[in-house]
Amino acid sequence: MKQINLKSRAKINLSLDVIGKRPDGYHEVEMIMQQINLYDNICIRERDDKEIKIFTNCEYIPKNVSNIAYKAADRLRRVLSISKGVDIYIDKQIPVAAGLAGGSSNAAAVLKGLNHLWDLRLSTKELMDIGVTIGADVPFCILGGTALAKGIGDKLTPIDSNIKNTWIVLAKPPISVSTGEVYGQLDLSKITDRPNTTQLVDAIKEGNIYALSSNMGNILETVTETKYNIITEIKRRMMEYNALGAMMSGSGPTVFGIYKNYEKAKSAYEHLSLFYKQTYMVQTYNGGKKIG
Repeated sequence: MKQINLKSRAKINLSLDVIGKRPDGYHEVEMIMQQINLYDNICIRERDDKEIKIFTNCEYIPKNVSNIAYKAADRLRRVLSISKGVDIYIDKQIPVAAGLAGGSSNAAAVLKGLNHLWDLRLSTKELMDIGVTIGADVPFCILGGTALAKGIGDKLTPIDSNIKNTWIVLAKPPISVSTGEVYGQLDLSKITDRPNTTQLVDAIKEGNIYALSSNMGNILETVTETKYNIITEIKRRMMEYNALGAMMSGSGPTVFGIYKNYEKAKSAYEHLSLFYKQTYMVQTYNGGKKIG
């Protein structure tokens, strides 16, 4: 049986602004998304029948039709009238419900993997158009690299980043956060401090890690950080351990810090690991490609 193995990479938000709420209930956002080299391993193998089966080492994610990787395979089959079956093996390394798009990344990997396995020859844009029907972060996870995201997060403009292989330390506290609840509790009328997206994009293009780190912003922190003091605690500790900047990713609860070099990141990682079990030391990943 044919099979394919893929790396399903996580993302962080270098900025996250919410412009307003749309009539359909979704929020209009403007954010900068960055892929990182923390990933799940995905193996897709053809079956003799028409079933889709999910296998995983993680007890916290479903193994049925509610799994987003299952939805991706099923949606692709329906769109293209394909009747083949697959086994999908997910070796989960990205923390679950962490603000790192782990599930969306799995869905993106399945779409890209099946495109290759079944020789469908769909373009990145065509895959992204299918992906957005599954989840708002899926198109970015298909594109990868660094991108400015607008709309519900699906309108993407790749950024030619000169901040490459930057050291990042992540720490996820032992709490779960509902993205829907965070957006539901967001009071835009009380937001006075918003990230300057243009300034941040310029810093990324110029390779100015200091300007990027000092100007990052995530307005969802006004909800999640207020509810969970541990997020403030992690940010404080990261700055104490020489982070150039520290911020919550997505709706949380994972916090990341940007570090000047390997030695400073390693020191921070070792200290933070004493307090938070799910601590990771990774780099930014810029292997994404243009839309087309």
